[in-house]
Amino acid sequence: MTVALVLHRADGAPVSTEFRRAAFGNDDPFARQREIAWEGPDSMIAGRASFIGELDVASFPHIETIVVVEGELTLTEAGAAPLVLGPQAGAVIGCGTALRIQAGSRVRFSFCAAACDKPTKRGLIPLRANADFRPSKAPPKETLLGPTPDCRSDNVFAEEGAQYLAGTWDSTPYHRVVRPHRLNEFMHLLAGSVRFAAPDGSVLSVGTGDALFVPHGAPIGWESSDRVAKFYVVQSVQA
Repeated sequence: MTVALVLHRADGAPVSTEFRRAAFGNDDPFARQREIAWEGPDSMIAGRASFIGELDVASFPHIETIVVVEGELTLTEAGAAPLVLGPQAGAVIGCGTALRIQAGSRVRFSFCAAACDKPTKRGLIPLRANADFRPSKAPPKETLLGPTPDCRSDNVFAEEGAQYLAGTWDSTPYHRVVRPHRLNEFMHLLAGSVRFAAPDGSVLSVGTGDALFVPHGAPIGWESSDRVAKFYVVQSVQA
């Protein structure tokens, strides 16, 4: 079983993840540049993409979270000021949003997108490292191999129909047992490092600037020794 898929390494190191070039639906604005690492039964994909040029989209065809890893991407929602995304910056594009996409030179980004038949939240929502954090639920005590951490989150986007939630999260250090992951989850680390353990005893280490995706049900543990902050997307999966 796949435990975690590394989408990007901040130091430029190659990743072992296999990508396939494919569009996400017939109207995908990034169809020619999209590389999909994971596609699930709940109409979610994760991977990486690149873009150069200018494109007007009358109605964005799905929900997509973008985190730039190289270059600069400008997103302009109709009637609003441009949002310029450089490395380590991200945004959520709501399904049905009208916007212009611009990049004067090639930009690369990680993404997590989901289909949405009946959108209720359109717009362009930036992700912020200096988030408006509020206390959030810690891992269950029975899964912890040490003290309970202090966790905080800033949920900036939610689309109930797609069970799609995005924002920023941070936590004090903690150690958790290997267990099936309860959600589909995309992560881009803004601070700190994490060691993800697999059932066979192997460990995947990721650090600041790295991006990865953990599918629902993947058996995985967590160990961090410093503060970890991340942009995230989670999708609840129906049993």
